[in-house]
Amino acid sequence: MIIIHAMNKQPLPRHLQEALAERLHVMPAVVVIGARQTGKSTLVRELTPGERRFLSLDDLDVADLARRDPETLVGGSTPIVLDEIQREPELLSAVKRAIDGHRRRGQFLLTSSANLLLMQRVSESLAGRASYLTLWPMTRREQMGLGRCGLWEKLLLTRDRNWLDVLRSEQSPPEDWRALARRGGFPTPAVHMKTQAERAVWFEGYVRTYLERDLQALSAISALPDFRRLMRAASLRLGQLVNQTELSRDVALPQPTVHRYLNLLETSFLLVRVLAYSVNRTKRLIKTPKLYWGDVGLGLHLAGLPELGGAYLENILLNDLMCWRDGRTEQTEILYWRTTTGEEVDFVIETGGRLLPIEIKATSRPRLADARTLRSFRAEYGKTSRAGLLLHTGETLQWLAPDVLAAPWWSVC
Repeated sequence: MIIIHAMNKQPLPRHLQEALAERLHVMPAVVVIGARQTGKSTLVRELTPGERRFLSLDDLDVADLARRDPETLVGGSTPIVLDEIQREPELLSAVKRAIDGHRRRGQFLLTSSANLLLMQRVSESLAGRASYLTLWPMTRREQMGLGRCGLWEKLLLTRDRNWLDVLRSEQSPPEDWRALARRGGFPTPAVHMKTQAERAVWFEGYVRTYLERDLQALSAISALPDFRRLMRAASLRLGQLVNQTELSRDVALPQPTVHRYLNLLETSFLLVRVLAYSVNRTKRLIKTPKLYWGDVGLGLHLAGLPELGGAYLENILLNDLMCWRDGRTEQTEILYWRTTTGEEVDFVIETGGRLLPIEIKATSRPRLADARTLRSFRAEYGKTSRAGLLLHTGETLQWLAPDVLAAPWWSVC
């Protein structure tokens, strides 16, 4: 695949830009959250260049003023960007007072490398005053310079029987999913680095910075080798059910410690737990969440595996789905479905009262047998379910069954 670089080294457009601009016209504050190095600072700078004061809490002088005189820092009529607000969460109280004193749309644009809603030290969430948006690592189509994620919206807005026409009209170029997994979605290694050796150096530096600096801003962790060991153990369980007892045994840590460490990884957007679809029907369902990484390239680096299993392809599709979901205004859930008898559908999109089941196979020759669990899901939920999508690594684009469309993963993602 050829990655399209913007002219004059301008940042590539992001899918979230439109949603961010829309919400700045509605709410007094918008908070862009996401892992370090996903491009949050670049996104907010490019959206309103020269129109806002840009203040980063990574700057020691700014952080000191935030502690000593927060009212002065957030005061004035000029719109403000407060970058890395999680470093001084008490500043949120000053932002709240400023909003309540003179409510102006789009006055505050905040970024955070931690989920403020999950941080124990954050007492002020700006409820009713702020809209939250999550910026995930770059999708495949963002890396291509298209500024968007996959075709999920088009498929939802199109009748099932017309899906084939939608995918044929797109003419998306094929790609080796393993190459995409290895470079991940962080802009620097994904777009600006050419070799895997360069990316390995970058990922290692990222992990060290996270452990030695960013993590300490969230929680005091004295045993960093233990935490890193847990990160690797979690990366080796990509796409599996989260079993904290097994993790505790494998890394020789108490289960409460494993639980706390996993929560910290999730708060940092490095770990993603996909919940089970839990509507009680005639079959007994598994309720334990499945584990994935916020960036598939980072997860692969931590695992240190020479060969990639199909779970990494699942992770690529999940990252794309999360990017699409978090740019929408309509409530949307990305779930999975699994029964106690072993039937499983990798992902289920739940939105607008309907379900879209998606199965992912790392095979170039999809067969009717691969659609078995999709058809079982549809039989279970009837008219609530849309037709099933079977995404694979080959070139087949056809209906395997009247209710299951087989499509190359790259034609959708």
